[in-house]
Amino acid sequence: MNVDENRDQHRCPLHITRRDFISTAGILAAATVGYGQTQLMEMSSTLLNAYPAAKPARKARICVGFVRPDVKGYWMGWPGAAYDIKARQRQYSKVLTAAARKFGVELELLREPLGDDAAVDALLGKLQKNAPDGLIIVSMCLHHPGFSSWEKTNRIAKERGEIPTIVFSPMGTSFTGDLRGTRDIPGVFCAATQDIDWLGFAVRMLNAVNQMKNTRICIVRRGENKDVKLDVIGTTLHYIPNQRFLDELEKVEVSKEIRAMAELYGSKAKMIVEPNRQDLLNAAKNYVVCRRLMAAEDCQGFSMDCLGPVSRREIQPPCLAFSRLRDEGGLGTCEADWNAAISTRLTNLLFDRPGFMQDPAPNTVKNTLMGAHCTCATRLHGFDKPRSPFILRSHSESNIGVAMQVLWPIGERVTVMKFTGPDTIILGTGTVLGNIDTPPAGGCRTSVELELDDVPDVRDTKGFHQLFICGDVEKEFKAYCQVAGIKVVHI
Repeated sequence: MNVDENRDQHRCPLHITRRDFISTAGILAAATVGYGQTQLMEMSSTLLNAYPAAKPARKARICVGFVRPDVKGYWMGWPGAAYDIKARQRQYSKVLTAAARKFGVELELLREPLGDDAAVDALLGKLQKNAPDGLIIVSMCLHHPGFSSWEKTNRIAKERGEIPTIVFSPMGTSFTGDLRGTRDIPGVFCAATQDIDWLGFAVRMLNAVNQMKNTRICIVRRGENKDVKLDVIGTTLHYIPNQRFLDELEKVEVSKEIRAMAELYGSKAKMIVEPNRQDLLNAAKNYVVCRRLMAAEDCQGFSMDCLGPVSRREIQPPCLAFSRLRDEGGLGTCEADWNAAISTRLTNLLFDRPGFMQDPAPNTVKNTLMGAHCTCATRLHGFDKPRSPFILRSHSESNIGVAMQVLWPIGERVTVMKFTGPDTIILGTGTVLGNIDTPPAGGCRTSVELELDDVPDVRDTKGFHQLFICGDVEKEFKAYCQVAGIKVVHI
């Protein structure tokens, strides 16, 4: 690791290891004497409980119906006489119920089968009078004398109104031609698969549609208070002026928990280059301000025009604060970029893992994409997964504060995604080739190089501040977008 010898004189004269940091912790060690790593983590985690983010006011309500004849068994044809109808419906219901509990969804299971036109009429009437937030139709029959399963399924899909809808067709209930009827219906995704557990993801997707509609994101920038509700996705952007952040920052005192958070990051870092101990305390204070403002403004996320206040020397960069928010399953995004904010929120809801908002820099020699920013989550593979290695750096453009250099795993498959307005996302995939150090390179501290799939000339890559997300989840994003009415454009 190279060190910039021209940095400010008050910075640490040499980069130090985490062992050196702990052994010379001074102010932090004195404040946390007698505590081990477990206690430090518990003290640090109390910040989350002290300033909880607001929750959506209303749970999603999802209705589930089963299209099948009201018979004890089938004879000849698919799914066949070996297909235990009642056992399979119980199995599907069990998966759906477990997912509903996990995601806090109100589930309405229609026990009686949608076995004739009268039952379908009754369902459509019910949907019209009291539309749920989502609808799941499970196809349980392909061939049975006098019963047209897909005629009923397609009719429900076409006449359900604007309810986000998933048609689930387990193996044995559809052929190629049967699946064409729902393919182009807006707001409907047909999942034909042998994977019964996929029904859990169906509940997650419909819950995400509802959660996005009920999400409020606090955006701090110059200007007055105002709310903007986005079309299609339905998220509310709640704008507040920069001064609110500055006023709240003045109120934050260095508590035992703040010291513990600073100590924790110092001890977990692979290396500390520029930041000193006061920088870590200030970074923890920024985190407290973000949480307080989200709670006060009833918001589930936070974004800020951070470059303005930093350039005016009003605050230290909030890079570490945003990293921690992302590790918790929340969102903290830079530069008041609401497209990146709603992209992050959706990624959290669908996959329980964070996205890395970055500035794209094409490498035309290798035809690769380098993405860099000074804040990145450390729990790249999931909010309950181990941290990836990270180095504590300064914010590169100002050379002050605490920023994150998170080291991405080489060879990792990655999804690249971002909203470009509330009704369109750009989407692609790639593979991590390496991490880039600054210096000798310029740019931001976390710097990752990807080889993109199906991009002949990297200069044609669409968008800015796209998210890098661990794992290939392109198909899952496409399924969600079909249900949510969002257009997908290849990156």
